[in-house]
Amino acid sequence: MNEVAVVVVGAGQAGLSSAFHLRRTGYEPGREFVVLDEAPQPGGAWQFRWPTLTYGKVHGMHALPGMELTGADPQRRSSEVIGEYFAAYEETFALAVRRPVRVRAVRENGDGRVRVETSDGTTWSARAVINATGTWGRPFWPRFPGQESFSGQQLHTASYPGPQSDVFTGKRVVVVGGGTSAVQHLLEVSEVAAETAWVTRREPVFRDGPFAEDQGRAAVALVEDRVRRGLPPRSVVSVTGLPMTEAMRRARERGVLRRQAMFERIVPEGVEWGDGWRMEADTILWATGFRPAIDHLAPLRLREAGGGIRMDGTRVVADSRIHLVGYGPSASTIGANRAGRAAARDVHRLLGGGPIANARKGVGDAAANGEQGSGRSLERVAAGDSATR
Repeated sequence: MNEVAVVVVGAGQAGLSSAFHLRRTGYEPGREFVVLDEAPQPGGAWQFRWPTLTYGKVHGMHALPGMELTGADPQRRSSEVIGEYFAAYEETFALAVRRPVRVRAVRENGDGRVRVETSDGTTWSARAVINATGTWGRPFWPRFPGQESFSGQQLHTASYPGPQSDVFTGKRVVVVGGGTSAVQHLLEVSEVAAETAWVTRREPVFRDGPFAEDQGRAAVALVEDRVRRGLPPRSVVSVTGLPMTEAMRRARERGVLRRQAMFERIVPEGVEWGDGWRMEADTILWATGFRPAIDHLAPLRLREAGGGIRMDGTRVVADSRIHLVGYGPSASTIGANRAGRAAARDVHRLLGGGPIANARKGVGDAAANGEQGSGRSLERVAAGDSATR
């Protein structure tokens, strides 16, 4: 069993931010803390994004602490731009990320430490865990009567191939979901499909005009309140509304953004509403979001009666050794940066480190606050949902 002070699980925005701040606080990567990432290469969940999500379409990409992302071509795929940026970041700060390594379970070790079991057979003993596994690995598929009988194809945002796929071209497509991803998919697919329908549980709320900083803070506070009470987190976009873009205005004029209420059942030929009206469909695209990928923490029994994990900042109330970053209110790139810093500081105090140590060589004080980002507005940061993080 390998002993370290801290295990960081995940190397997306939140995990890399946490690793940066641990290193700056004085912990040595690979020896005093280790970063485990199940993805095949750097880039976090961004590496799995669909090909038409170019960097210019990304709704909020805040730079990682200590290293700006500059000069990126907005027409390049976001998976390529951000993947290369994350790779350079890991190398610059020598974070020694181990991949592909999936954490199978985190358990009580019986000596005040936790035991982290991995897919490569290695077991780690740690005094604290910073969990930064995000949501991409756990797509949410709603269940409806008759779903298995559908004769067409069903797919989720997690496997969205882009609009030029045979599952969309010339087909009748139902897009399900009320977030930014659903709208992006709908606008793209409507250009090639024979017919589209947009179905949501709630009436979408579109937001015109600038998004002030106090509005962003209020939205994040609502999400934060839920995790503080031990309830499952909601996305920030669920309380901010959808930003109305010029492309969305044009789509609305074409009738593409005409929302329909949720159907009640799925039939072999399509979907059916409660009044008996049916729509024939060849493809159902579930843009229904993701849930936190934290099943590996189940042995620690962290969930509350409300179904969520009660949080105090990034710290799990039920077990102060466990911190969740990129979870709930920190599930945005700027939120992940700040959560990484907070978790590193809290873990340092937990381990008896006292005041934060001086910056390590090569990690400047100017970057230590983790907030010097790409200069993009809070509007773009707060507007993104799980498919743009």
